[in-house]
Amino acid sequence: MSNETHIPMRPVWDQPDTSRIPFKVYTDEQTHQKELEKLFYQNHWCYVGLEAEIPEQGDFKRTVIGERSVIMVRGADGEINVVENVCAHRGMRFCRKKHGNAKEFVCPYHQWSYDLKGNLQGVPFRRGVKQDGQIKGGMPKDFKPADHGLTQLRVAQRGGVVFATFDLEAEPFEDFVGPEMLHYFDRMFNGRKLKLLGYNKQRIPGNWKLMMENIKDPYHPGLLHTWFVTFGLWRADNRSELKMDSHHRHAAMISTRGEGGKNAQTTGVSSFKEEMKLNDPRFLDVEVEPWWNGPTAVMMTLFPSVILQQQVNSVSTRHIQPNGHDSFDFVWTHFGYEDDTEEMTERRLRQANLFGPAGFVSADDGEVIEFSQEGFEQKPFHRSLAELGGREIEETDHMVSETLIRGMYEYWRKQMED
Repeated sequence: MSNETHIPMRPVWDQPDTSRIPFKVYTDEQTHQKELEKLFYQNHWCYVGLEAEIPEQGDFKRTVIGERSVIMVRGADGEINVVENVCAHRGMRFCRKKHGNAKEFVCPYHQWSYDLKGNLQGVPFRRGVKQDGQIKGGMPKDFKPADHGLTQLRVAQRGGVVFATFDLEAEPFEDFVGPEMLHYFDRMFNGRKLKLLGYNKQRIPGNWKLMMENIKDPYHPGLLHTWFVTFGLWRADNRSELKMDSHHRHAAMISTRGEGGKNAQTTGVSSFKEEMKLNDPRFLDVEVEPWWNGPTAVMMTLFPSVILQQQVNSVSTRHIQPNGHDSFDFVWTHFGYEDDTEEMTERRLRQANLFGPAGFVSADDGEVIEFSQEGFEQKPFHRSLAELGGREIEETDHMVSETLIRGMYEYWRKQMED
């Protein structure tokens, strides 16, 4: 009789609800490949960038949807297009620059050229070459350039943010986000012209869903990020709400700081070093902005690809880019608004250092995600618990709950188990 532990080939949920998540969800490569098809390439809108990143005609940015390379480009007509970075000829990823300006896209392998909408416009030797009075070679007479353009994605723009989908039958973007989440989306992207401030990028050796979970996990900041407590950014008297869309795939964590500051109420939570002081106190120079309408922090997850961050004056998008089942790139795009004062721009840049990948707060997240993945790989037949606040899925007026995680996996199961 074998003493080996039986390891199932697929994630096995041991109960009807999603309060216990099989480790296989994070460790199985076949599951990951199915996720890419079901959650990134079908039925879903994914983040590609900000309009402010490509302000001029011909400006482009190379990015990804799931694991497929795409290019966001502003066309000659000023419209924004998104095309797949795969040549229609022999499949080469032809665009190698991350950013640039182009009048056309040309594949370096055989010089097939495309306009900025992705239409094929030039094929070398299409009509062959003349040799000894005869035409040699060339494409077949029935070859039609119109049938061999780049894959052109559907594009949606709202408030200066650009999303795209490979799925021509996907529901409209506004329906995908839903009225509940559009309220918070429009709060940050309210029609003011955006101003690009810069980027951070990190590669995290963990499953991409762990970052979605991390932002749907509202109570860990006061436990893991002791810096939050030490300097008064997290306190027990914060007023909080957890909101979801009707499918439970998207969510918003809304928090409003109490009237105190550093050394105010933190009830029973470690503050690491009570007397720690910043060399530069301007990191905590927070200015209340009218568009907040109350909340001092709103962290919004638009499943599956992006996190929209407002943490006091720091605003950014965080793009999740899977790289296999056990790794993902995490790209931060920090921005402000064109009508910001110079002082506000400096304030946003300073506070971005709190929340960027090497910041006083967010560096912790990358580390615990890596360690979690190591545990999952070590014990793939086990499961994690998400039972804080019960096993139900419901919105709350507090942060002591894992309801948003349960909601995400309810949606995940519906999509993956079809």
